[in-house]
Amino acid sequence: MPLDPGRRIIDPHLHFWEPYSGARFFVPEAAAMIAASGHNVTHSVFVECHAMHRADGPKELRPVGETEFVLGQAAMSASGNYGPARLGHRIVGTANLLLGERVAPVLEAHVAAGGGRFRGLRMATAWSAGGQFGMPADPAGAGLMARPEFAEGARVLARMGLSLDVWCYHSQLGELIALADALPDLAIVLDHLGTPEDRSNDLRAAWAASIAALAQRPNVTIKLGGLGMDHTRGMGHASRDASSAELAAEWRPYLETCIEAFGPSRAMFESNFPPDNATASYGATWNAFKIIAADYSEAERDAMFSGTAARVYRIALDG
Repeated sequence: MPLDPGRRIIDPHLHFWEPYSGARFFVPEAAAMIAASGHNVTHSVFVECHAMHRADGPKELRPVGETEFVLGQAAMSASGNYGPARLGHRIVGTANLLLGERVAPVLEAHVAAGGGRFRGLRMATAWSAGGQFGMPADPAGAGLMARPEFAEGARVLARMGLSLDVWCYHSQLGELIALADALPDLAIVLDHLGTPEDRSNDLRAAWAASIAALAQRPNVTIKLGGLGMDHTRGMGHASRDASSAELAAEWRPYLETCIEAFGPSRAMFESNFPPDNATASYGATWNAFKIIAADYSEAERDAMFSGTAARVYRIALDG
């Protein structure tokens, strides 16, 4: 059963995809999952996941196909035929920021394809020497955020009033801090807490110090979630069905560290579904967040469950 079922939730990190495993997750599947959870999810933000890129045309423009696809999904949701939640209401797409200034026409194409829903970009930057999702590390992926071309491309985002979502591991947070300092006008969103590569006490201390340092950059907000994702195995291999109480106990030290560092006004709970389905159901995930947030004030909870996401992704709470 959902805790605090009337509380408005904007889910700022929900994918649509049809991965190689064949487990389709489009608006009908997402809407059914949300309805079954009983939580009051009013909107979601789609974040890129290499879904439906164009098969041909200029390479740099192929990711625009994802924005075109999500606009169609959002239109399905806006019909009301799949429930009251407005899914894919905002879109975070992808492009190659290493194009530098030449990324501008790609971003313009995303904006044009997004029907007023396109809000920003995420590029694949998460890199670990140990590999990811069962695949070995590609040496070319190391240090992307530190490259001058990346900063040049990100500067175009800032100029266009678009945000940059970043998923990176804790060992990369120094790169992100440097980027935030170099581009103070760029709105940056750290996804998945800056994923710790493991959860040992020694590593947690190093991760927490980096989170505290990043939080000193006022142009950065943080998404509270992603801890259910199993980035050591291939997608689609669920390994647990944890209860909300178990999740809250495991996740509390990480989430509270981030909330203390950033404050509720710069933090937002995220589901990161379907990847986080590897650990628990959608309903249990949001119940865990509500258990952790129980001691915060009403205004603070409103911020973390909907207000911060509404501000960052420019979502009207009455529409």
